Amino acid sequence: MNYLEAIGKYFIMIWEVFKKPTKWPIMKSLILKEIDELIYGSMGIIIFISFFIGGVVTIQTALNLNSPFLPKSLIGFATRQSVILEFAPTFTSIIMAGKVGSYITSSIGTMRVTEQIDALEVMGVNSLNYLVFPKIIAMLLYPFAVAIAMFVGIWGGWTAAIFGGYAPSGEFIKGLQLDFDAFHVTYAFIKTFFFAFIIATLPSYHGFYMRGGALEVGKASTTAFVWTSVVIIVLNYLLTQLLLG
Repeated sequence: MNYLEAIGKYFIMIWEVFKKPTKWPIMKSLILKEIDELIYGSMGIIIFISFFIGGVVTIQTALNLNSPFLPKSLIGFATRQSVILEFAPTFTSIIMAGKVGSYITSSIGTMRVTEQIDALEVMGVNSLNYLVFPKIIAMLLYPFAVAIAMFVGIWGGWTAAIFGGYAPSGEFIKGLQLDFDAFHVTYAFIKTFFFAFIIATLPSYHGFYMRGGALEVGKASTTAFVWTSVVIIVLNYLLTQLLLG
């Protein structure tokens, strides 16, 4: 029953987020602040991890394709498919659930502990709209970060193939072009929009409804990361079955 209550409160929170909007001049500055903190501030770790993940995928593929009858272009093909379909949208989202999700939960939870949310409500401000809506809008730019992760991941794979001697550049690029299906990129971006909404709202729920002091803020951040990761993984399965099954 506790899980059902939590699910109900989550959807009620989503409904409340879009009621009684904050004035646009204030909301505009809040959205720009969230874009800077949630998206731009995460680009460094996304680029770093994507580059090396792409390199690891290339090396592992090359080491397993050791038959002389298999063309080296399959290394580029496997790297492209792995990065675009899974590693860029899903693996990056798990990272964002840890980095961005923990930040969202701790920041809103701290405001709850220090009674700043109560002060907003006393002043007649819709605190959910004020705190959560800018994060949702900022995370709409998350597919842009995933697109960069795709490019950097494939670039990392190409770098590993060339400097590791696993495949010539021409063969690797030929594999990147082999049987390319543009819908796979569309599928990755569709998943990303759903993941972005979860990353923006689920940690906000755990921060907004937490009770206690500073210790509970830390516990709420950990719980938010665990449940956000679980929802992303389950949603990844369902969306893959719907879109590619």
